[in-house]
Amino acid sequence: MTLDVARIRKDFPILERQVRGGQTLIYLDSANTSQKPRQVIDAISGFYERHNANIHRATHELSEEATAAYEGARVKLASFVGARSASEIVFTKNVTEAINLVAYALGNASSGAPDSAGSAGRFRLGPGDEIVVTEMEHHSDLVPWQLLCQRTGATLRWFSVTPEGRLDLSNLDDLITERTKLVALVHQSNVLGTINPVKLIADRAHAVGALVLADAAQSVPHMPVSVQDLGADFVGFTGHKMCGPTGIGVLWARRELLDEMPPFLGGGEMIETVWMDHSTFAAPPHKFEAGTMPIAEAAGLAAADYLNEIGRESIHAHEQALLADALAQLTDIAGLRILGPTEPADRGAAISFEVDGVHPHDLSQVLDELGIAVRAGHHCAWPLHRALGVQASTRASFYLYNTHEEVTALADGIRQAQKFFGVI
Repeated sequence: MTLDVARIRKDFPILERQVRGGQTLIYLDSANTSQKPRQVIDAISGFYERHNANIHRATHELSEEATAAYEGARVKLASFVGARSASEIVFTKNVTEAINLVAYALGNASSGAPDSAGSAGRFRLGPGDEIVVTEMEHHSDLVPWQLLCQRTGATLRWFSVTPEGRLDLSNLDDLITERTKLVALVHQSNVLGTINPVKLIADRAHAVGALVLADAAQSVPHMPVSVQDLGADFVGFTGHKMCGPTGIGVLWARRELLDEMPPFLGGGEMIETVWMDHSTFAAPPHKFEAGTMPIAEAAGLAAADYLNEIGRESIHAHEQALLADALAQLTDIAGLRILGPTEPADRGAAISFEVDGVHPHDLSQVLDELGIAVRAGHHCAWPLHRALGVQASTRASFYLYNTHEEVTALADGIRQAQKFFGVI
C-alpha cells in the first residue's frame, strides 16, 4: 500500500516549523532521533494531566491507572516485536542501557553476584573466554564489551568490514569458536544502512553454545522485525527512534535467560524480600527495573503503535523508494562518495557520504542554512570510519514522513555547498 505522506506529515506538528529565518524544515536526521506524531505527544500530556502517579506501589485509582498504562505499554511492545510474552520485555532508558544491562549481568555473574549460581556456565566470563563484535558497531555496542573484557579478563574479537560496507564473514568459523561466550552485532548499521545477517551469525554462535545480542535500534523502527525470526537471544531497541519519546528503550530477552541473569541495578521495586544482610529479587522483568521507571514515556511509547496503524510494511516500502531515489541522485553528484552499499538491497534508508573538498561539518552547516537537517561527524562509530579510511561523514536518514521532493532538495543543497566552497 502506498503511503499518504501528505496526511502523515499533518500528524507531526514540528514539520510545520520554519527554521533559519523562514526556511521550510526538511528533517533528514531520523537515524539520530525521529520526530513525534501528535498521538504520542497527546498520550504523554494526557498521562500527566489525568493519570500521573507512581506504579505498583499504591492502591488508589491514579496508581492503578498509571500501572495499567505502564504494563499495557509492555504488552504492546511485546506484540510489536513478536515476543512470546510481555515478561520478556524489560524497559530501559535506551539501547545503550539495554546493552549495558546484559554486559553488567554477565560481569555480575562472573563475580559471583546473587542469582548467578545457576548461570555459571552460560554467563560467567574469565581469561580464555571471548566476546565477538564487529567493526560496524555503534559505540554503545562496543564500549560495554571492552569494559566487560577489562573487568573479567576475557578477550574481545571482531568481524572486519569490507570496502563495500558489508561484514567480512570469510572467517566466521575462526572468529566464533568454543571459546566464544557472546556475539554482539548491529542489525542495521546507523552509518552505512547495511542490514546484517543476524540469523546466519546467530546459528553459528548457538552451535558453539554462545549467546547473541542484536542492536536493533535502526531496524525495529523501519521494518517488521520478529525477535523469534531474528535468532538473537537479546535484542535492544529504543523509543525515540520509532516516533516515541526519549528516555525509554527496550531489552527483549528470552525468558529463561532473564530468569538466570543476576540483576543490573539494585533498589526499590526490583526486590522480593529485603533483610539487613541480603535480599531476594522479583521475577523478570521487574528484577531489572529498579526505582521509579519512565512511566509517562511508556505511555508515549505505547502510542507509537501508530507505526502499526500506518503499516510497517508500507513504511519500509516507502523508505526503500526514497533510498533508491537518494542513492541515484547522490551517485550522480561529482566528487561525492557514498560509504557502504550503493544499491538498495539489504540496506536501510540512512546514507553516509563524503564530498571532496568540503568538510562534513561545513556541508551540514550549508544544508542547515537551507533548512535541511542532517548529521555530520563519526556518528558514534569511530572504528568504522577508520576502517573505511574516513575521518568523518555527513549522514542523511529518511523516515515515513519524508518525500521525494526532500531527496531532491538534499541533492541540490549539496551542489550548492560545492559551489560555495569552490570545488565545482
